[in-house]
Amino acid sequence: MDHILVYRNRQVTRKDICFIRRLISDNPEEGRSALSREICQAWNWAQPNGHLKDIVCRGLLLRLEKEGHIELPPRKRALIPTPFLSCKTPGPVEVDESPIEASLKDIAPITFRQVRRTPHEKLFNWLIHTYHYLGYTQPVGEHLKYVVFSYERPIAAFAWSSPAWHLGPRDRFIGWEPEVRKKNLHLIAYNTRFLILSWVRVPHLASHLLARCARVLSNDWQTLYNHPIWWLETFCDTERFKGTCYRAANWIFLGKTTGRGKNDHTKKTNRSIKALYGYPLSKDFRSRLCHG
Repeated sequence: MDHILVYRNRQVTRKDICFIRRLISDNPEEGRSALSREICQAWNWAQPNGHLKDIVCRGLLLRLEKEGHIELPPRKRALIPTPFLSCKTPGPVEVDESPIEASLKDIAPITFRQVRRTPHEKLFNWLIHTYHYLGYTQPVGEHLKYVVFSYERPIAAFAWSSPAWHLGPRDRFIGWEPEVRKKNLHLIAYNTRFLILSWVRVPHLASHLLARCARVLSNDWQTLYNHPIWWLETFCDTERFKGTCYRAANWIFLGKTTGRGKNDHTKKTNRSIKALYGYPLSKDFRSRLCHG
């Protein structure tokens, strides 16, 4: 079969395009969303939790139309901006900013709440938007959000999402082949945001929270996405941080980025150098990541 293109790791052949053309021709009344769902069902194109990849499929259909392979039916309704195209600023939430200066023992009990798709998600978004130096951006793909509370007061927040497609130090450390990496990459979670609120000053809190979060993350991921997590990773900006809390929580230093970015063509440093850290969630993580 002749391969026309590769989209999101799926090879699209001439036979696939003939199928799409026939589907459009046989169902002239159906809109683009319905067509994408039917294609996903026919191809068994689904996420690990069983949800169809219909949004990804719609992106494929738009690309095929742009390249002249198919002609899609007219849109049945106006294009609705997605969170990725038009992300609104998180709405304000009142937060108690009175100082907390104590020991870990004094602020117990500390509770973790996974807040995605809950009323507390608005609180998470506002905390990251207001108090994290990178601000808030809408996560892409699978992701979880946590707010950490002490006596019902928020003291910290974590964001975890799908990992980078390719990281040389990580991939060499795990030892997986490219095809295995493509198949099992969803078994990794990337720590995109870690915030301890500036008025919270508790010795050893950061490493304590990293260890606590590592114990609950895989089960929460299983609940939402129907698969576990076996490896955690993060980048640490070396111009801002020393990575002390990650080392204290037994994360493994894997190496540093080149500071050029994934789309660089100049081979010159154009951004800060990041340290890459990883953390296995089981002793047999290599076996699970390399063999499923």
